[in-house]
Amino acid sequence: MTDDPVDVLTGVRDGVGRITLDRPRAMNALTRPMVGAVDAALHAWRDDPEVEVVLIDGSGERGLCAGGDIKSFHASALGDGTEARAFWVEEYAMNAHIDTYPKPVVALMFGAVLGGGVGISAHAEHRLVTEGSSVGMPEVGIGFVPDVGGTWLLGHAPGELGLYVALTGLPVGPGDALLCGLADAYVTPETMSAVRDAPQAAALLSIVRGGAGSPPPGVLAGRREWIDTCFAAPTAVDILSALRATGVAEAHETADLIETRSPEAVELTLLAVRRARTLSTLREALEMELALSTASLERPDFVEGIRAQVIDKDRNPRWQPASLSVLDAVEVARRFHRWVEPSPEGAANR
Repeated sequence: MTDDPVDVLTGVRDGVGRITLDRPRAMNALTRPMVGAVDAALHAWRDDPEVEVVLIDGSGERGLCAGGDIKSFHASALGDGTEARAFWVEEYAMNAHIDTYPKPVVALMFGAVLGGGVGISAHAEHRLVTEGSSVGMPEVGIGFVPDVGGTWLLGHAPGELGLYVALTGLPVGPGDALLCGLADAYVTPETMSAVRDAPQAAALLSIVRGGAGSPPPGVLAGRREWIDTCFAAPTAVDILSALRATGVAEAHETADLIETRSPEAVELTLLAVRRARTLSTLREALEMELALSTASLERPDFVEGIRAQVIDKDRNPRWQPASLSVLDAVEVARRFHRWVEPSPEGAANR
């Protein structure tokens, strides 16, 4: 394996094409050159008879990938947005490529697997979580909407679990990642290491297919009754009202948490996840997400959310509007449909 100047290590050994995100000080956050390097390796190996299986991993101990490099999105949004949109176009193409790859792809979802980290792993054929895995789509916390196929994944989670994950922005542990359909198997840290160190493709796949274990207990199964009831409400405000009417402490805490997120992003996320349920393919969901991501570049909450979380780090975003109670859900829905289903007139006015 050779070092790649774009923070991705790639190489082929004994039938295994290995892709390792190599930016550990930034929790392997994805940059545009990294996305390009990953996709280039996938293309190079599609018809290569020496590659039988692809392994996606990350350097360091903190996690596979904490998402995209959102500081660069902030800078792009303050400019003309061209670089951010180009990143998303290339990243979403990579996500779709992994989903339809003709050879087995094994993703090691250890540690933090957030946002873009979900996109580079959760569309793989074999998705392994382990002790300490923390998988999530935290976009509503920065005024954004789940992307990288997140609306598709969460839209197909059992019941309303996907909306719970999307609207709270909370990561889930290994057991709940399995329950939500974000991963396929739990393996011990020792088995995860054995996968990394497998001498050749047949041994790696043998471990992957036979090494599943029992994850630590999750929390979502015990909350399904109120999650499925409350998150089926029509609007985000209705969901909050339903949560507060349950008399369940965890439901009240969930409502409090959602109220700290970008109100507009919460409502848009609700619409996007529900629309993803009606779509036929991941590619259709990615097209919808690209329209919403592009639109976010002109929405104040995206810049403000990144400022509060990673630029100034004051953790005190000033959302516009400030709360769901004053958000015009009808107007948000109108804009949502204009963005994702643009008519010729709508596209001209976008």
